[in-house]
Amino acid sequence: MDHATGLKTQIVVVGGGAGGLELVAKLGRALGKALYDIILVDKAQTHIWKPLLHEVAAGSLDANMDEVGYRAHAQRWDYRFFDGALEAIDRDARQIVIAPIVEDGVEIVGRHRIRYDYLVLAVGSVSNDFGTPGVREHCLFLDERAQADRFRRRLLNQCLRVSRAVAADPASPATVEIVIVGAGATGVELAAELHNAADSLATYGLEVFDAARLRTTIVEAGPRILPALPEKLADAARSELEAIGVTVRTAEMVTEARADGIVTRSGDHIPADLMVWAAGVRGPALLDGVGGLETTRGHQLVVGPTLQTTRDPRIFAIGDCACFVPPGAERPVPPRAQTAHQMASVAYHNIRAMIAGRPLQPFRYNDHGSLVSLARYATVGSLMGNLVGGKMAVEGRLARFVYMSLYRMHLLAIHGWLRGLVLIAIGHVNAVLRPKLKLH
Repeated sequence: MDHATGLKTQIVVVGGGAGGLELVAKLGRALGKALYDIILVDKAQTHIWKPLLHEVAAGSLDANMDEVGYRAHAQRWDYRFFDGALEAIDRDARQIVIAPIVEDGVEIVGRHRIRYDYLVLAVGSVSNDFGTPGVREHCLFLDERAQADRFRRRLLNQCLRVSRAVAADPASPATVEIVIVGAGATGVELAAELHNAADSLATYGLEVFDAARLRTTIVEAGPRILPALPEKLADAARSELEAIGVTVRTAEMVTEARADGIVTRSGDHIPADLMVWAAGVRGPALLDGVGGLETTRGHQLVVGPTLQTTRDPRIFAIGDCACFVPPGAERPVPPRAQTAHQMASVAYHNIRAMIAGRPLQPFRYNDHGSLVSLARYATVGSLMGNLVGGKMAVEGRLARFVYMSLYRMHLLAIHGWLRGLVLIAIGHVNAVLRPKLKLH
């Protein structure tokens, strides 16, 4: 508390993703409400772990069962939640500006300001279309739950169209053509999950829908898929995808998206009923020069070793929206969930250190490796271990276990051990009891 003003020390976190939600839970748990006011600001009402959005899109995960309501979570962990989108930062007044909330053309909540003593920006990332013509108009993205839900609805409608056509004429050549641009983790996992879902559609009402009628093509500008993985494992993942019928086209740059498909630099037109853009990420456009802070060309906030922004020590940035280049490194740390988790821990320590007048600790990124889940077909990846060479490859059941463990660690971080373990147990029960697909 500021004894000169009588006001509580106010710590504001903008963005309730993996890093932001873990941070407010830690701060609320440690500091409480007596002398501190911890505030989370997010434009959504609920949180879902972003690496799960491809499963929501395919219908294999019911987001209603796995999402976290911010208001209930705030009540439990002693912080406050405000819904709204960041519009500006007034660094001189130490205030953030929240955009008006408008519903059906009617302003529900007007533009307002929230003061801060310490501010953490954790607004994540959005898909990078690299200015490619037609992408914003014709492609779908998987940056948030609403987009994943939209994809699932359109997918089911296309499958219904084909099912009806085949029911009327068994010789019909009707198919659902899906093109996924980008062969990183999101694109590859979505392709596998779609074919997993297609196998189950006949069980849930589309009796004449054959999974072979769902045709998926991955288009990647680079020379191979999954550039974050060692080449051997990326090749294994490609083999798994092609074995289930996914067409993989590498070294193909998309130059245009049209209503009926995409065009590549080689001049090929790949027809599509649905197009998903997963070709890279950047910071949200709102961060470009916000509050006069230093940003990269990709709209990320530049931070120093303590995760403080370069132009204001009271403002931190963590997760995908932060650009941190470790000393001696040529590239910034990668935009992964594990990065956001590690940054949240360091930001928590450093905010408390600033309050207490103690030295701050530098952020050291520990790469625990990458894992990619190919639905029920396979999981491939690499993990840092204590083996000779420091890296081991994992495949099959062990990899699947580790992949799911990443999500369980997130649940424990935001819910605590007792509640987290209960939710993990409930998840196992739901996996048995609830339908394999969400069709509404």
